[in-house]
Amino acid sequence: MSAITQAEKMVVKVGTSTLTYESGRLNLRRVEALCKVLADLQNAGHQVVLVSSGAMGVGMGKAGLKQRPDDVAQRQALAAVGQCELMFIYDKFFGEYNRTVAQVLLTADVLERPHSRQNVENTFSALMDMGVIPVVNENDTVAVDELEGPSFGDNDTLSAIVAELTGADLLVILTDIDGLYDRDPRKDPQAQRIPYVKTITPEIEALAGGAGSARGTGGMITKIRAAQRVNAHGVPCCIVSGSDPQILYELLAGRQVGTTFGAEK
Repeated sequence: MSAITQAEKMVVKVGTSTLTYESGRLNLRRVEALCKVLADLQNAGHQVVLVSSGAMGVGMGKAGLKQRPDDVAQRQALAAVGQCELMFIYDKFFGEYNRTVAQVLLTADVLERPHSRQNVENTFSALMDMGVIPVVNENDTVAVDELEGPSFGDNDTLSAIVAELTGADLLVILTDIDGLYDRDPRKDPQAQRIPYVKTITPEIEALAGGAGSARGTGGMITKIRAAQRVNAHGVPCCIVSGSDPQILYELLAGRQVGTTFGAEK
């Protein structure tokens, strides 16, 4: 059996473009499907941590904005509004499947201090021992939305850090593309998906391209660097399409989906 099929503790990261429509409003059908699958995996004996983007995107949707404002304070305010709705929806949908969630908002400076880091690790451990699903995001109202001071930079990096903090066996990044390609599939219909990457080289990084969607902050390069970070600790990372969260069942059953970094075929 592979490390993926044997994974007991997993971190699942979901991006803004997966959670929302182009309008910025939540894709409720997809969010509900994600909650149902994660609750079911928890029922099956897996320990699950959800790292969720979307606060800024949801806040923009509620305010009727198409583009992120330039003003940092406005962006922080939108993230605060969006985080509130995001957690309300998660609490509602997970609750329908008899699962309790906890909000965990982190800042990079907390993790740089050993005592604070230990407190975070203890909190994660206690929550998971209680059967609670932690829902993690960066504390955008404190971290100045990735613009100033110590910050994670994006939630792909945050998900890798959370995998370290929780001692996870697997990191799964759900995104709007079904893996790493040898060329840009949006421009070249002949592009081929790369199913396995044993070692992340400069050539692999060069395939990552540029930034992500208008509503998100990361692109493929941030996902590859997150994979590289957890691979250094012997943890595989899978980048898969988040359009149908049931893909997690296929992944854990051993079917090849997306791109797997740092695990044997």
